[in-house]
Amino acid sequence: MSDATLKLGIPCLSAEDLEKLSEASAFIDEIANLAPNEHQPFVGRSAFAHKAGLHVDAIAKNPATFEHIDPARVGNARRILVSELSGGTSMVLKAKEYGFDLAKNSPETRQVLEELLRLEHEGYVFEDAEASFALLMKKALGEYRKLFDLIGFRVIVEKRGGDAGPITEATLKVAVDGAEMLTVAEGEGPVHALDGAMRKALEHFYPELSGIRLTDFKVRVVNVKEGTAAKVRVLVESADDSGSWSTIGVSENVIEASWQALADSIEYGLLRAR
Repeated sequence: MSDATLKLGIPCLSAEDLEKLSEASAFIDEIANLAPNEHQPFVGRSAFAHKAGLHVDAIAKNPATFEHIDPARVGNARRILVSELSGGTSMVLKAKEYGFDLAKNSPETRQVLEELLRLEHEGYVFEDAEASFALLMKKALGEYRKLFDLIGFRVIVEKRGGDAGPITEATLKVAVDGAEMLTVAEGEGPVHALDGAMRKALEHFYPELSGIRLTDFKVRVVNVKEGTAAKVRVLVESADDSGSWSTIGVSENVIEASWQALADSIEYGLLRAR
């Protein structure tokens, strides 16, 4: 692809305009109220995603081995996915994204890989929960500082007679630097109520929390053969004025899984703001 897209020898799209292609696609999806197609050529979020260790290793040596153009030319970006297929090179590249300098065969890299494999065996999937993986890497590298501690929570869902919907109430107790806060909030469901209680408890300590909002919530069953005792995987997507991120929680209890994903989401968002 040359610096200008040509049609019948006439320049019709400059390199500067071509760099706005992904932005234009996202804008059209928003106006049309469509969910973006992550696998759409050139502009999709996964159009330049790499997962297998062999592919990532090749990309690190020469991007042209698996990418026919530079993603930046169409306003997109390369994504390195982490999974059980990841190798040392994947960890090194992800670490660079988060500002860490790792060596491919270092003990720290092996530690992150081992933790990743252990969690994926339990049902975690970090391809669409990179914020949770960022926190995992910080913990493994000793760069993690806990912003709050959960002392306990209680969620009550009450259904009364008539046509009225159920009432959900969450009671939450957290500690920040030894100072405890007990809050109660109602919501449209357990996650909404927990989110409200958490905000009441933490906004006093972290005013920047007001700029973080929950935008999506998904629940998936991990081991369907277990029926109602199966593990569930909860994905939470949040956003602020500068971008969005996703986190994950896994448990046999959907409320516990939701709390894990929600707590990671708030913590990551506060770290971004700081």
